[in-house]
Parts: sequence; structure tokens; C-alpha cells
Amino acid sequence: QVQLVESGGGLVQAGGSLRLSCAASGPTFSNYAMGWFRQAPGKERDIVAGITRSGGSTYYADSVKGRFTISRDNAKNTVYLQMNSLKPEDTAVYYCAAPRYAWGPAIGPYNYWGQGTRVTVSS
Repeated sequence: QVQLVESGGGLVQAGGSLRLSCAASGPTFSNYAMGWFRQAPGKERDIVAGITRSGGSTYYADSVKGRFTISRDNAKNTVYLQMNSLKPEDTAVYYCAAPRYAWGPAIGPYNYWGQGTRVTVSS
């Protein structure tokens, strides 16, 4: 089973930026789409962004379009989430996600999650 380890969360003021990283285990990382989800207190875990195995196609939730960018480095088995123009409503625990099957679309489905990294945006 794939292991996912997120990093890069923290406290930032509204309008600021953060970059999250997710290191994935396994030699076949480049065969799998990857995603980022988030879960705010009292809310469900929702997809934020996804990227296909080659990086050629991406998906973004409407709430983050134009502000967040997902990317990946297959040589490093790492996926990133660059978050700009952060808003207080972006406050959540952010999870890296991987699908069960290779060659899937950016939107998922996703089946495995890391432990999460907390992002807090102050107003």
C-alpha cells in the first residue's frame, strides 16, 4: 500500500501563500494520478485538486481555481500544492491522496490518504 507524507502546512495571513508537499512511497508513482483534499472542522473531506500521472491534465475545485496550482515531480515521487491568495475559508487539514488503480483521471476516485497537514489562514 502506498505511503503518503504531507508537509508544508502552517499559519499564514489572508492573502499569503503556502506550498504543500507530499512524498509518496513506491516505485510506480508515475503511473498514478494524485490528488489533494481538505477537511475543515465540522465538514466533509472534499477534493481540492488532482493531477494525472504525467501532469498533462489537472482538476480544481471551483473554490480554488485561479489561486491553487497542483504539480508533480515524478523523479522525486512528490506532488505539490501551491496555494496563493489564501482566504480564511481555506483553513483546513489538507490531505494528499492516491488512487487504487493506475492511469486514472485527475478527479479520481482516490482511495488512500496521508495523515494530513494543517493550514490556518488568519484574517
